[in-house]
Amino acid sequence: MGTLRDLQYALQEKIEELRQRDALIDELELELDQKDELIQKLQNELDKYRSVIRPATQQAQKQSASTLQGEPRTKRQAISAEPTAFDIQDLSHVTLPFYPKSPQSKDLIKEAILDNDFMKNLELSQIQEIVDCMYPVEYGKDSCIIKEGDVGSLVYVMEDGKVEVTKEGVKLCTMGPGKVFGELAILYNCTRTATVKSKAI
Repeated sequence: MGTLRDLQYALQEKIEELRQRDALIDELELELDQKDELIQKLQNELDKYRSVIRPATQQAQKQSASTLQGEPRTKRQAISAEPTAFDIQDLSHVTLPFYPKSPQSKDLIKEAILDNDFMKNLELSQIQEIVDCMYPVEYGKDSCIIKEGDVGSLVYVMEDGKVEVTKEGVKLCTMGPGKVFGELAILYNCTRTATVKSKAI
């Protein structure tokens, strides 16, 4: 009988040990999921910054290569954020278009802007003006919404579906509802830095 009790006790110890291991595995899996989520978030942030920095870096490399090869150096150009020959009083007569939309759409646009690294520091009045000016546009599957290198004048906020972002044919990321895209060409007065195509939901 003593042997049977010993075996039962040993069995209970093993069962408890297995439970503890299962609990540890569950904790580690949860931690791994959180780290995967963080990696994906950081990857998306990195892709955003690369899309801005890479064109500028390539331009600088071309200029330094041409200088090294003895070609005459071109005059440096500057971009001014403020209009030089423009009277600020002219803006007081400008009325921005207003497009009615549901409270849900307004909230989605506002949240998307506040979540965007390049637009979140705008004043609330500016964000409200952007929300009011936005209007709905629909695209079918595999439609090209933005083409890399094109001149752009529109900013988009995803309400439904998914889009794939590529640069020089390389996939950068996939975006879903509640994301802003196309803002870089507007904010930095440059051509589109990536291609965005609609995907199946």
